[in-house]
Amino acid sequence: MFEIGNSLHEARLRRKVEFAQAEQATKIRGKYLRALEDERFDELPSETYVKGFLRTYADYLGLDGQLYVDEFNSRFVAGDDLEWRRRRSSSRDERRKRSLETSVVLLVLAIISLITIVVISAWKMSDNGTKAPVATRAKVAHKPVVVHHSDLEISAVGGSSYVAVHKGGPAGKILFEGTVNRGKTEPFTGKWFWLNVSAPENLSITVRGKAVPLPGNRPLALTITPSGVHTD
Repeated sequence: MFEIGNSLHEARLRRKVEFAQAEQATKIRGKYLRALEDERFDELPSETYVKGFLRTYADYLGLDGQLYVDEFNSRFVAGDDLEWRRRRSSSRDERRKRSLETSVVLLVLAIISLITIVVISAWKMSDNGTKAPVATRAKVAHKPVVVHHSDLEISAVGGSSYVAVHKGGPAGKILFEGTVNRGKTEPFTGKWFWLNVSAPENLSITVRGKAVPLPGNRPLALTITPSGVHTD
């Protein structure tokens, strides 16, 4: 048994590497590198990222990355795995709750605005002693609805699949992390995304209205940019 954080810290100092330099080389955000050295693992998105970042950072410092992953598993995962997942699940539920509450408020405001416009229009027409022509009312009633597609849509068509969606790159803001059940679609807005998919054969992914072919049936990572889709 050894201290993961202290060992990483000492290795970085021996090599005279600054966090900015390590961040550029490993593509891991500096705050996550500091969290690894301080053993504040709960500040990272999930166990998967802790292990991946540990291995990458240790290898970069000339250490045995797998040894650090094994030490993390023996000290933290066995006893705290259930609590870790409970905290992450609670955080996701809270974000979804806030998103739902915001959507409801916006919908209520939109309805109130529409009712206000209708009342004011009716009052003005009554004050002028005129009525809106039947043809005009019919035209408004049959105005076509314009459907706006999301920039990224992930649909489970063949079965369920675990999906992680980050803004920008793998260390970017988490937009979604969980299982997309069969028949469900998760929409996202933006230009740059990074996806981690466990069962691509079960998914249909559309980027700005165009279907993205998913190779094979093994877990994969995708980077989506304005210039196209790339497999990591």
